[in-house]
This record gives sequence, structure tokens and C-alpha cells, in this order.
Amino acid sequence: MTASIEPTPTAAEARKTARQMRRFDNPWLNPKLFWGAGLLLGIVALGILGRIFWDPDLVFTGSAMLKLPPVGFENLRGQAGTLANPLGTDGGGRDVLALLIIGAPNSLFVGVLASLIGMGLGIFLGFTAGFVGGRTDDVIRVLSDVMITIPPLLILVVFQSAFGDVSLTMMAFLIAGFVWQSPTRLIRAQVLSMRESGYVQMARLSGASTFHIMFREMLPNLVPYLFGSFIANVTTSIVTAVGLEVLGLGPQRIPTLGRTIYEAINAGALIQNLWWWWGIPTALLAVMFIGLLLINLGLDEVSNPRLRKLS
Repeated sequence: MTASIEPTPTAAEARKTARQMRRFDNPWLNPKLFWGAGLLLGIVALGILGRIFWDPDLVFTGSAMLKLPPVGFENLRGQAGTLANPLGTDGGGRDVLALLIIGAPNSLFVGVLASLIGMGLGIFLGFTAGFVGGRTDDVIRVLSDVMITIPPLLILVVFQSAFGDVSLTMMAFLIAGFVWQSPTRLIRAQVLSMRESGYVQMARLSGASTFHIMFREMLPNLVPYLFGSFIANVTTSIVTAVGLEVLGLGPQRIPTLGRTIYEAINAGALIQNLWWWWGIPTALLAVMFIGLLLINLGLDEVSNPRLRKLS
């Protein structure tokens, strides 16, 4: 018997195979990133498509029968769920699906806006402290260390109790005042390790301005870290906002997931076995946090090659 000889690949085929391997070895093609982004995009799609295919006016009190269960269930009075209100209604006759369609994007909006504002401030202060140094670094470092020890929920409870009803945007601005410390410390530490690198020294010798070096030369190298810090800040901001809303603070007339849970607890939904009133918004919050966690894990693997090898 004669052994079969495998044909030797040509140079062109070898280059094509190498290009394909590099394409699939892209760290941004991370399954955790895709799954996390898919969950968050699903929540955004719920808010956009839900307003088109479902009646958003069902969020108003008295728009349906009170305390109807979801389809396939019965409440303590023997009433069955209907397709007109597939996820049931609350104690005020509001449709739970409509509350989710309006409330979930509102909760996500507060977290994203607060994180964007906090990240913008953190990037500016972190780069200034790490690159300029001196007394500027001392002032920013001490300020961030002091602010990080202050419990933000306590301060926000006192503020909102004093000023009453606030808008979603105002709530995001208030929360942003307590989420800039972490990115400031992270960016400062990275900049301190990067400012003596060769490409930064070359940029200095070429006469580039401080602003150009910080935001044109150094900032692109921190993109994975910035994305990771941004996602962590979004999670913190949403948790803070939901905590305030469950305490009865925050926007009073705008549906959010936290506000829906507060009204369910305040109306005795737990005692009356109205599990869909508080359980479904809580489950959607859990999906939101899982999506953010997956994105954060994926970004960690993008910025750390060792984690990619272990996964």
C-alpha cells in the first residue's frame, strides 16, 4: 500500500488562512460582549418597538381592570389573565407591559446619562492629575479620595427629600456627582504609567501640546479600560437610581422600574400575592444587570490577553 501525500498549501493559500485566523482572533469578537449587548439592545428595542405595537396610554391609572394576573394565571379572586393585558395590571389599573415599555428605557437612560457625565469629568480630571502632576495631582487625588468615602445614597436621599420631585435628567446629574471618582483614580493610575513611555516622549520632543498628547496620543490606548469603567458606572448609577425610587424618591410621575417596585411594595402587593406587579420589573432589572455584567467581563478580556487565554 502506498501512503497518500497531502498537498502542500501554496503561499497564497497560507496568507489567506493567516488573514482568516487574524480576523477570528480579534479580541472584540467576544461572545460575552455580544450576549451582553444583545440583552441591553433588547431592552432598548422593547422601549422603541413597544411604543409602536402597544398602547403607551395604558400606563395611566384606570386604563384597565385592577389587579389582573398575566395570561395563564388567576388571582385570589379567581380572575384570569386576558390578552388585552398579557402581563397583568397593577392596583391602579395600569398595564404592566406598558409600564415596562416606558419604565425600562427610563431606568437605563438615567444610568447611561449619569455615567456619561461622570466619565467625562473623570477622564478630564484623571488625565490632568496623572499628566500634569504636582499640586494639581495632589488636589484632585485628595478630592477623589474624600468623595469616594461619602455614601452617595444617603446624600441623595437628603437632597431629594428636601427638593421633592425631580426629572430623570436632574436625577442623572445628581448621581453623576458621585460616580466620577472611580474613573478618575483609574485613569490617573494608567496615565502615570504611560507618561514616561517612548511615544509620549517623542510627542513632547516634537513640540506637541499637552492637550494633544493627553487626548490624541494617550487616550486611544485607554479605550478598553474606559469602556469597562463606563459599564461599571452605568451599573452603579442604575442601582443608585433604583434604590432612591424604591424609597419613594426620584421622579414621581414618570414610570421607571424602581418606581413600579416602590408602588407595588407600598400597596401591599407581597401580602396580596400580586407577584407580577413587583416580580416582572425585578426580573427585567436582573436581565439589565446581567447584560451589563457580561459586557464588563467581555471588556476585561479585550484589555487583558491573559483572560482571553484562560477563557
